[in-house]
Amino acid sequence: MNECAFRFVSQNTFFGRFRHFLDVIDPSTLFVTEKRLRECVELLDHFKQGTLPLGVTDAQLWQAQKIKQAIIHPDTGEKILMPFRMSGSVVGLLLPNQTLASTVFWQWLNQSHNACVNYSNRNASKPAPASKFLQGYLGAVTSAVSIAVSPSKSCVDLFSRLITFKAVKTVGANVCNVVLMRHSELSEGISVLDNNGNVVGTSRVAARHALLETALTRVVMPMPILVLPPLIMSALEKLPLLQRQKRLVLPVHSLVCLAAFGLALPLAISLFPQMSQVLHLEPEIAMATDCKIVTYNKGL
Repeated sequence: MNECAFRFVSQNTFFGRFRHFLDVIDPSTLFVTEKRLRECVELLDHFKQGTLPLGVTDAQLWQAQKIKQAIIHPDTGEKILMPFRMSGSVVGLLLPNQTLASTVFWQWLNQSHNACVNYSNRNASKPAPASKFLQGYLGAVTSAVSIAVSPSKSCVDLFSRLITFKAVKTVGANVCNVVLMRHSELSEGISVLDNNGNVVGTSRVAARHALLETALTRVVMPMPILVLPPLIMSALEKLPLLQRQKRLVLPVHSLVCLAAFGLALPLAISLFPQMSQVLHLEPEIAMATDCKIVTYNKGL
């Protein structure tokens, strides 16, 4: 089996998807020029047509694929705006001792960014008017800020020692955001594909699966960010170096948070394949194809 085949098959496993999404969220792809993107797309087109120039290596092909997947939406074929790709992130929720005003500001900023990311990386097989985006945005940001400023309490039972109330509120805000930004998919459905990549219908069942899977990734995403840094820092702060050099605590803490965030995002979005499959569909779609299992773009 050659490298190309191995890389393709590996995305059927969690570890394979994790490696794939590490490429997708690579911050270096944010700085790819328009010329470089065109070269990558043309190279991949030549590959599909069997007209690759001599001397092109597998490494060059995979780099081109990495750049295209990070920038181009799989449904529309259009560029995703740089700040709203999965490789761009805004995190202000970990600041300590936040006031009410700073909590509202950072929640608004973070959830506004999340809303744009959720919309930009949605299943876009069906066009959505700008009014749908505005409705979803207002609902997502309002619900997120409301959850964030609600009175804090200690968590109960099993979760109280590891997951703070802040994590619960973050999860709630993230789930509300993705559901509200993509709610139109539930009523309009999303395109489903047969084994040959042909659209065989529009399915609300697949839309529910896509939204549920994406929402579950948003449940998992904050956990490493909010749980790992306190646990790691409690161990690191006992080291003689940090006890002697108190000024190093803040930069070390920042690096630990950055590493946790860099790990959390690919881990969460690797839970489910981006191109997922569903078995039970609406009768009219089942009658339109001989495929028992169809594929749909879950979105990220």
